[in-house]
Amino acid sequence: MITVGMLAKIRRMHYRERMSIRSIARRTGLSRNTVRDWLRRGEVEPQFRKRVAKSIVDPWAEQLRSSLVADQYRPKRDRRTARVLFEQIKTLGYAGGYGRVCAFVRRLRAEEAHSSRKRAYVPLVFAPGEAFQFDWSCEYATVEGDRRRLEVAHVKLCASRAFFLVAYYSQSHEMLFDAHARAFAAFGGIPKRGIYDNMKTAVDRVGSARERTVNARFQAMCSHYLFEPEFCNRAAGWEKGIVEKNVQDRRRQVWQDVTARSWTTLAELNTWLGARCVGARERMRHPDEAGRTVAQAWREEQSALMPNPKPFDAYIEQPARVSATALIRFQRNRYSVPAEYAHRVVSLRIYPAEIVVAADNDVIAKLKRSFERDRTFYDFRHYLGLLERKPGALRNGAPFMDLPSPLARLQRALLKQPGGERVMVQVLAAIPRRGLHAVTEAVEIALQAGVVSGEHVLNALSRLPTASAQTLLENAGPPLVEAPVANVARYDELRVRPGGEG
Repeated sequence: MITVGMLAKIRRMHYRERMSIRSIARRTGLSRNTVRDWLRRGEVEPQFRKRVAKSIVDPWAEQLRSSLVADQYRPKRDRRTARVLFEQIKTLGYAGGYGRVCAFVRRLRAEEAHSSRKRAYVPLVFAPGEAFQFDWSCEYATVEGDRRRLEVAHVKLCASRAFFLVAYYSQSHEMLFDAHARAFAAFGGIPKRGIYDNMKTAVDRVGSARERTVNARFQAMCSHYLFEPEFCNRAAGWEKGIVEKNVQDRRRQVWQDVTARSWTTLAELNTWLGARCVGARERMRHPDEAGRTVAQAWREEQSALMPNPKPFDAYIEQPARVSATALIRFQRNRYSVPAEYAHRVVSLRIYPAEIVVAADNDVIAKLKRSFERDRTFYDFRHYLGLLERKPGALRNGAPFMDLPSPLARLQRALLKQPGGERVMVQVLAAIPRRGLHAVTEAVEIALQAGVVSGEHVLNALSRLPTASAQTLLENAGPPLVEAPVANVARYDELRVRPGGEG
């Protein structure tokens, strides 16, 4: 192979010294055909061999490449990050650092990406207190012993980049309103604008250009918090790119820790998420100002936020008919209400964690909301008025299958006696007047004494202080340091009238 230096020598001999091809071939030792061929090519740029450097990742390159190919067929939320791939090959014997793996994964993804799909965007700048962005993401976690799908609300301030996360079981209106109330309380104020996509809980109809028919209940929330809602164009999620990136970052940085644990309740998970968001502010650097943390930027932005009013009453309302068995239906579950409202239409005020039942503008029941399906939830106190007329229902009545432990023990003992149903009904009838706690305490006193009778329970109940008496005792003020001494002689002094008359 002829070198660049030899080519330069041949060209000087032929064009400058006017030597023939035969003479050049004789002097250089090359064949005439070779000389002639290189002269015909003209000027040739030198060709350098590509430097091939061995990397510590090379033995694992094929495994990493196959993992990335497999992830293309997974949902985006389930795709493995470079950190996860690094941990996987590290357990198999990889001795290098994370940076090498990250660079290799980045290079492979860049090779697979098509340049036609890449887009350019204009960077945006927001003034403190100007706007926040809102978005939902779908995640999975183990809650109450089961792997559940969760809808996570992401709220992020555009200027300081402070963010807040809270998880729910659905994306309904009451969840949306509650997420705003929690986020504004965590931020310590409310910005002037909120930026959303065209979610169904906020937009009833998407018109041309920026025309939107906003949901009336969502508009009421915006009016309560005094911020202006702004909606992105169709399929233009980059218009709220700050919170879109927050979804990706939190999925990598926070949600991997969530999935590694089991949570007893959703409230416990949300408490942990709130604390994690606060801790992240102190550690994270502001993306536009390297010298400050997100927490420092957030503290400065707080002065530009509008102070929080009282939380928006985050419920949606719908009617429901009470069945003959004093049950209402909501989302494939049944809940009991007071039996005197059977066959009536009541109003359900639905909150994220409870259902408030109202009739004639009076609240008649507060029920713990369940997100299971095809379940029935009884409160035996709702059937006490009906039980006085039908005491026989106590033996096999479904609402009385799960009485509190002392009442259940008393019931088992009384039902063995003649007329025990009516005696048990008398004990239960005292609950509306004295309260469940007092009746349960009286039953425990009777059971400890070994006397199983309604009279003993009612007698023990009569000797317990009432709620009003207990309240008076608690509010009576500080105790006396010196107790008053009885003085009978004072009575005789009062009997003596002024002037010496007895």
